[in-house]
Amino acid sequence: MCMFCAAVPLAAASGIALDNRQRRKRRAEGHPEQRIRPFLVLTVIAILLLMLASVYAHVKFSRYF
Repeated sequence: MCMFCAAVPLAAASGIALDNRQRRKRRAEGHPEQRIRPFLVLTVIAILLLMLASVYAHVKFSRYF
């Protein structure tokens, strides 16, 4: 498995964990739910970039995979 393909689940799990931690902290402090959750947005962007890099690596350097 290439490094980009292995990083996709890692990025997803890290982003979900950070989002849950932030939501619990805000709920404990009595703040209302955020409409746009920044960690989820950043996680989606990171996953899309990693997937694009993975496609590029698999197409450009297919003899190594």
